Amino acid sequence: MPSVELSKLGKSYGRGQKAVDGVNLNIRDGEFLVLVGPSGCGKSTVLRMVAGLEEISEGQIKIGERVVNDVAPKDRDVAMVFQNYALYPHMSVFDNMAFGLRRRKASEAEVQQKVNETAEVLGLTTYLQRRPRELSGGERQRVALGRAMVRKPQVFLFDEPLSNLDAKLRVQMRAEIKRLHQRVGATMIYVTHDQVEAMTLGDRIAVMRKGILQQCADPYTLYTAPANAFVAGFIGSPPINFFSAAVSADGGSIVSNGVTITLGEAQRAALAPLKGKPVQVGIRPEDLTLEASGGGVIPATCEVREPLGNETMVHWKSAVGDIVSRVPGQVAPEVGAKASLHFVLDKLHLFDPSNEKSLAAVPVTA
Repeated sequence: MPSVELSKLGKSYGRGQKAVDGVNLNIRDGEFLVLVGPSGCGKSTVLRMVAGLEEISEGQIKIGERVVNDVAPKDRDVAMVFQNYALYPHMSVFDNMAFGLRRRKASEAEVQQKVNETAEVLGLTTYLQRRPRELSGGERQRVALGRAMVRKPQVFLFDEPLSNLDAKLRVQMRAEIKRLHQRVGATMIYVTHDQVEAMTLGDRIAVMRKGILQQCADPYTLYTAPANAFVAGFIGSPPINFFSAAVSADGGSIVSNGVTITLGEAQRAALAPLKGKPVQVGIRPEDLTLEASGGGVIPATCEVREPLGNETMVHWKSAVGDIVSRVPGQVAPEVGAKASLHFVLDKLHLFDPSNEKSLAAVPVTA
């Protein structure tokens, strides 16, 4: 399977409005890359440009060694799975899956072989003679996947294929798509606005905002070393806690509404350019504990508890603002109780408020 290389890729509409702005991205051979971001960030536009369904305003797209800017969609050897399944309602599952092969004048023997092989992989063998209306949402999605798979394309493109499914079915289909990638080893580009979906599926995740690539990295790196405050806030559920603080003149501590946090050596080095200036601080909910850690402490009052069975989300009112912590099991303070929230200093995320960039050295692309 080939790689896909995007070089300074851009898409502009009228009056200079840029939907995609100078995206550089190399999707490796056999990689599952997820494009994620809020609505309107340009992720689907990038996918449609790779598919050839959207004209390129600037830059270049290569699939393998071939530049495909001016290549027709049908000649790019890519298969796209859409949000709506786009199945022909009057055709059987078999005929839906065979449609593309027959359009390409494949022999009937080849059609039979490829459809049956793909149906077996996707667990659709017993559904081949049914019509789409006789299938569940998950089964229809598998048929849409099968229709793409039978062609054995160079690249699979997925445009939010699970957004129409209920929560339980989305979880099942995520596993199905993951298994599919492991079986066929194809290069896949997957678009979603759901960061949980992105984290569970992608070998790497490319986070976009307002048409600009913010960071591309594996899920663990995105979570633990975000390039900027936007990535830190977008990745993670519940989201990271942010609060504003001021760096002391000697850079040895930060202060937020009377709460002083004495810093370690690593944090002092990171904050050296901001001595005596504001800083934006982030701490993830699971990094706030009720047990002393020898690091920072934030006094807080319990406002709301959200029991989830295996854990409880606790919403706190504190001097630094409203914050959330994740408590294992059902062990959580009563509403109105006061507590000290402890955290290890290495778990702090520090951002320059002037540009939202992380004060740690994190590359935008990988």
